[in-house]
Amino acid sequence: MNEINPVALFRLSVLGPLISPEQLQRGELQTIIRQLAQREYAIPESDRRMLGEKTIQAWYYAWRKGGIEALVPKVRADRGSSKISATVQEAILAAKRENPRRSINQIERLLVAAGVAPQQSLSRSSVHRLLQQSGLSQMRGSASLPQEKRSFTAEFAGSIWYGDVMHGPRVAIKGQLRKTYLVSLIDDASRLVAHSAFCLGETALDIEGVLKQALLRRGCPVKIIVDNGAAYRAATLQGVCARLGIHLIFCRPYAPEGKGKLERWHRTFRDQFLSELDVRHVADLADLNARLWAWIEQVYHQSPHAGLNGMTPLERYQRDLPRIRSLGAKAVQLDVLFLHRIARFVRKDATVSYLGQRFEVPYELSGKTVRLVVDPHAARVVGVEDAAGVSLGATTPLDLLANIDRTRRKPEPVTDPMFGARSGANLVELAHQKYHGHGHEQVQHTPKSQG
Repeated sequence: MNEINPVALFRLSVLGPLISPEQLQRGELQTIIRQLAQREYAIPESDRRMLGEKTIQAWYYAWRKGGIEALVPKVRADRGSSKISATVQEAILAAKRENPRRSINQIERLLVAAGVAPQQSLSRSSVHRLLQQSGLSQMRGSASLPQEKRSFTAEFAGSIWYGDVMHGPRVAIKGQLRKTYLVSLIDDASRLVAHSAFCLGETALDIEGVLKQALLRRGCPVKIIVDNGAAYRAATLQGVCARLGIHLIFCRPYAPEGKGKLERWHRTFRDQFLSELDVRHVADLADLNARLWAWIEQVYHQSPHAGLNGMTPLERYQRDLPRIRSLGAKAVQLDVLFLHRIARFVRKDATVSYLGQRFEVPYELSGKTVRLVVDPHAARVVGVEDAAGVSLGATTPLDLLANIDRTRRKPEPVTDPMFGARSGANLVELAHQKYHGHGHEQVQHTPKSQG
């Protein structure tokens, strides 16, 4: 399965608030686009932090027409060049810097009025690209009202999940105390914990592990709202969500109020679980998680919730079971969706390394760089692919003892009609054949007579 283009994944994440609603209300499209254009982004392959409204709008219509594949950037044949003369370029940039609120139309009128550029000689797209490359494309300084914030609740379970990480207790791992992190996914409408687990990190891999179990246990949500951390923006996590049709939405930086229900879950967790936990009874990480899952199922999911009119999270979730999206046929492929691809160089002995372990691959791949297909959650290598995602064969753990008695494959001799089993010309063999009459013509040899 080919990896999704990282730029396309980024564009899809920007479009989250536009594509997650089942239907946009009249006028809502432009309002959301305007709000998205006011945010800052970590744009791949760019030093810029802002996006223009027309750019976001173009991505939106491209996505509606062709899905995520339509968001893959197309390389321009004239990339890096501009048809605008250097003098006019300087004038455009100076006009924008002098007054950042000037639009492209205003800049064009100014340059025409000043006699710097002939009328209708400037292409709007060319000016826009020039301003973009110089980091001046965003109109700044406009008055803005405070962003309106309103409390809301999803109408049905399975519509929205929230994801976040909080610090957990220290537990003994192989005789050493290690810090843990609680990774959770909670349903908005029912407050049900789709899945939660203590991990030894807060990486994308930890989050993917929790997501995988949540999908198996609670079906497929419509959206998942997370913060802007690097782990949540990992291409692997975004790729899984994209393939499952889950809209991954990122909260605005420094706006934790967007995940109030998850914060409330964390408070309940601290008050009711961590305050009662005696780590002296916890043997290891698995033991800690066993206590966590028992408490969630036996206590938290069974307790009436004030925000649910006295219903328990489990009761509220079960009420919407007919509406929750099941994985369907994708359940069989779920392991495949969570596989990672990592580049590795194949040694001369046809082995590669992964997590300190060596694996054997087909011998023909020696000396080449390939992509290992790995299950990072099980720490095993599934296979090997080329850059296009085509399978190149299987992998097996290296067994040095078994290789002692292993029959080595020898190169097959290449038959040549002129030179026999060995391919390629050889001066000794050529002389031998010519002298003794082998080959295509018999060579007559008469010894000299004795005088």
